[in-house]
Amino acid sequence: MKNKLKCSLTVVKPGQLSLIQDFGRFGLSHLGITQGGPVDDYAYSWANYLLGNSVNQSAIEITLGQVAFRINHDCILALCGGDLNAKLDNQTINNWSTFRAHRGQTLSFGLPKNGLRAYLAIKGGFDVPVTLGSSSTVIRDGLGGFEGGTSLSADLDIPFTHHSIPEKFKPVFVTFRFKPNYNLPLKLRVIESYQCDSFSEESKSTIYSSEYIVDQNSNRMGYRLSGPKVNSPKAKLLSEGIALGSIQVPADGQPIILLNDRQTIGGYPKLGCVARIDLPRLAQAKPGQSVEFVKGDRLGLQDVWCQWANFFGY
Repeated sequence: MKNKLKCSLTVVKPGQLSLIQDFGRFGLSHLGITQGGPVDDYAYSWANYLLGNSVNQSAIEITLGQVAFRINHDCILALCGGDLNAKLDNQTINNWSTFRAHRGQTLSFGLPKNGLRAYLAIKGGFDVPVTLGSSSTVIRDGLGGFEGGTSLSADLDIPFTHHSIPEKFKPVFVTFRFKPNYNLPLKLRVIESYQCDSFSEESKSTIYSSEYIVDQNSNRMGYRLSGPKVNSPKAKLLSEGIALGSIQVPADGQPIILLNDRQTIGGYPKLGCVARIDLPRLAQAKPGQSVEFVKGDRLGLQDVWCQWANFFGY
């Protein structure tokens, strides 16, 4: 077997929240361990796809920018998701595209121009330790990444396996048809749950006819919304497993949409789930952005999701 040359990037500036993520950690919720993984798995999946990587290769999820990496070895990378003003030695990098970087160069990210999170992938994936079947970082669980579930820190070397670079390198990019516009109004399609009948008609009318605002206290666990109060059912419920995208309505009447780092069980009433295919757009919404809910067609949304999953190879 040939020895593989280990190469790396060095974190010069870690930013507010930069995390190693692969597709996630599944089958462990009965142990209280949540899935983790990229909250915008559409952008994450495209970044790996453009490089010819498998869907589960480790990448870096960069939230709010202000990050810098030193390139220690020549490599091919891909960048997808929010526009965080990425530059390679002060030259602007095209988003939703692959690019080549040379040893000694600096890859930097500024504040978001649109969206909130970007995904940086490298050909062959970053070489990251696997914990319970995944490299995904979940800070609350203390799992994944390099340092026991913590975000990237300054001076950390992130290794990757050496790969060849064509002499006549040509970037590969996502066409405009498949690039989301993060500035469009955000309408989330809801697949109603069995608990929906516990909500009054007035409450359901409120949530479907109102505009909500993404609250500052939103994160990878869930997006808190503020707006007209939805009267939550008063009946006590047994705690149960929580699905990705669940719309919880606690006693204060302000909906919470639960995401990848959510708790595994809970007892707040749930109107339903945001359609799986709409969650990546929500994950790019900044505090203050408006959100509306509409009823979704479950079968139609499942069909679209299956097409997406088949394309990326989930």
